[in-house]
Amino acid sequence: MASAEATQDQVLRSEWGGGRSPFAVGWPKLMMWLFLVQDTLTFAGLLTAYGFVRIAAGRWPVQEEIFNLYLVGFMSFVLICSSATMAVAVAASRAGERDRALRYLLYTVLGGLVFLGCQVYEWSHFIHEGARLFNNPWGVPLFSATFFIITGFHGAHVTAGVIYLLVTAVRHQRREIQPESVEIAGLYWHFVDLVWVFIFVLLYLL
Repeated sequence: MASAEATQDQVLRSEWGGGRSPFAVGWPKLMMWLFLVQDTLTFAGLLTAYGFVRIAAGRWPVQEEIFNLYLVGFMSFVLICSSATMAVAVAASRAGERDRALRYLLYTVLGGLVFLGCQVYEWSHFIHEGARLFNNPWGVPLFSATFFIITGFHGAHVTAGVIYLLVTAVRHQRREIQPESVEIAGLYWHFVDLVWVFIFVLLYLL
């Protein structure tokens, strides 16, 4: 009996035993992964609904006649570059290079702000052209609704990510958090970037 209890205690203390570190992942990172899984399902639902609405509409406005694809391409490039700077920040944090990690975290924040600035400009231009949530001059009412809802939801994630990264940068520089916290913030930012790739292709190109 004592041997069985000792074995159980040994299992719980192991990396894979569910005691110290379930699935060999710390709780903060595990919670972030669970959040990203449910957020993935949310975005998947939105994009699936977009596809259904577009097919059901029968006709759809020609995107290159409405959107400034050069602007959207620039936005996409900036966001992808910010994912690269985030990766450098994570690597620098692991190596104990706090100043370098801070610098690249701020580069990532700057990329997020540039993206948001371009999105504000795009929205203002879109609204100026006469687009409203369920009305627009291009003949398909749900065209503008899908645009505002999907890009707005993603923009809210980018805004939250910028705030998250700023807080992470300050706390990391003050030595209040471990490098793993920077990595967790990076997981969120990479997710936001990846989702934008799908939005860019489905909303603007196809």
